[in-house]
Amino acid sequence: MSESEAKALRIILLGPPGCGKGTHSAWISEDYGIPQISTGDILREAVAEGSDLGKDAQRYMDAGKLVPDEIILGLARERLAQPDVARGFILDGFPRTIPQADGLAEILEKLEQRLDHVIEITLDREELIRRITSRRVCPNCKAVYNLSFKPPEREGICDRCGARIVQREDDTRETVLQRLEVYERQTAPLIDYYRERGLLRVVRADEGYDATRAQIEGYLGGKTE
Repeated sequence: MSESEAKALRIILLGPPGCGKGTHSAWISEDYGIPQISTGDILREAVAEGSDLGKDAQRYMDAGKLVPDEIILGLARERLAQPDVARGFILDGFPRTIPQADGLAEILEKLEQRLDHVIEITLDREELIRRITSRRVCPNCKAVYNLSFKPPEREGICDRCGARIVQREDDTRETVLQRLEVYERQTAPLIDYYRERGLLRVVRADEGYDATRAQIEGYLGGKTE
C-alpha cells in the first residue's frame, strides 16, 4: 500500500472563483483516493433524496434565499459521517464563513478527526476575471472550455458532442466582480482564521497548472503538523 493510500488526508481548498479549486480537487481526489465534497453537491444530493434537511434547504433555495449555516452544517455532519471519508476528504466551497468553520471544527472533534491542510490558491484579480469571463460550457454534455488556454478545436463548437458552447450567465464580468466581492467579504477572513491555527498553506496559481500542482503535491506529500 502506498503512503497516499495509507495516510488519511483531510483538506480544505480556499480561493476565489476562477482560481482552479475544482481542477485541483479532481486530481487530488483521484491520486489520494479521497472524495471531493462541495456545498453544492451535498445540497443537491439532500434535495434529490428528499431528506428533512434537504426539504428545509429546498424551501430557502426556492425563495431565492441563502441556506442558513445550521442547515449547511447539518448536511456536512451527515456527509462527513459516511464511510467513504474514512481515508479523508477535500472540502471545496465549505466552510464559507467563520461560523461555518467553527461548526466544522465541532463536527470533526465529535468524529475524532482533524484537518491536515487548508490550501489557499491565490491569483491576481484581473487574471481571475480574465479566466472566468473566458470560460465556456457545453449545455449538452457539460464539457468546460476556456478561450484563453483551453479552447475547443473548432471555434464555438464542443469537441465531445458538437453542440455550440455558451457563456454561463454568472461568468460575465459584472457577475464575476460581484462574486469576488462576496468572497472577499465572507470567505477571505477564513485565511486568517486558519493561519492562526497553523493549518494554512499558500499556493500561487499564476505560473500555470503544472507549477500549481507541484506546489500542492509538495504540501500533501510532506508531514502534517
